[in-house]
Amino acid sequence: MTPPRGFLTLADIPVEDWPAVWDRTRALETNRLATTFSGKTIALVFEKPSTRTRVSFEVAAYELGGNSVVLSTDGSQMGRGEPVEDTARVLASYCHAIMVRTYGQERVAAFARASSVPVINGLSDQHHPCQVATDLYTVREHFGRIDGMRYAWIGDGNNMANSWLEAAGMFGLDLALACPDGYAPDPDMVKTARDAQTKLGKGSILLTTDPREAAAGAHVLNTDVWVSMGQKDETVRRKVFTSYCIDPALVAIAAPDTIVLHCLPAHRGEEITGDVLDGPRSLAWKQAENRLHVAKAILEHVMRAFGGTLPR
Repeated sequence: MTPPRGFLTLADIPVEDWPAVWDRTRALETNRLATTFSGKTIALVFEKPSTRTRVSFEVAAYELGGNSVVLSTDGSQMGRGEPVEDTARVLASYCHAIMVRTYGQERVAAFARASSVPVINGLSDQHHPCQVATDLYTVREHFGRIDGMRYAWIGDGNNMANSWLEAAGMFGLDLALACPDGYAPDPDMVKTARDAQTKLGKGSILLTTDPREAAAGAHVLNTDVWVSMGQKDETVRRKVFTSYCIDPALVAIAAPDTIVLHCLPAHRGEEITGDVLDGPRSLAWKQAENRLHVAKAILEHVMRAFGGTLPR
């Protein structure tokens, strides 16, 4: 079977290419307008609601000199049951790239297998590579590096935790994940990341149920909402996750120069307190802005790597 063409998980861009992608991100942050996507269109497919993903990719296409077309389930034939593969084939005949924000990772993969143009995973239930690529860029922008630091994930072992595990394996990061019993990240992802770190000879992964253990000495504190889109056990989750809040006490035991990240939207008073989210240690708003700059760099990269149609 031919491998999917595009950016479906963080590892679809090789480790050695990421410094150039982030350098390009910085250049596009400094000078926002470019012409590398001139005359081209990206289809943005949303089976889940979106704010940052939609706006960042729409603006990215425009500021690179191109165009975007937005489709939602309700506003397209997907809502009437058209197969993913049929939608992908048609969109690929009209557009030069496709971004998909959906539920199962298999739907993103199906889009990519059927598409003749690059596909970007804007979010799935298993992975959120654009967000973690942005988080790493935000860390790099602030500290000047991504290695030699301790990362802490506090909360659900969700798609963000899975993509952070992938990053820890790729780059040899020291990552601690504090998740309640029964809400740990995908064990296969944990094993794959640890095996990758063994090959690299650096990095560590700690799984714990104690947020304080994960946060102690951390340079980066990261979290997400307790209840993601489509999850039915909202009441149960809010009880289970009560002690998994990034509050001033948790920030106080982290490294003195710690930063706090949140992929947003946030529920103040649940996974993070308002005084932390809006406080001096929070980079959540810069992180959100960086989604735009990283989206541009990823779009350029996948078009060159898988589409081969952009000028250098």
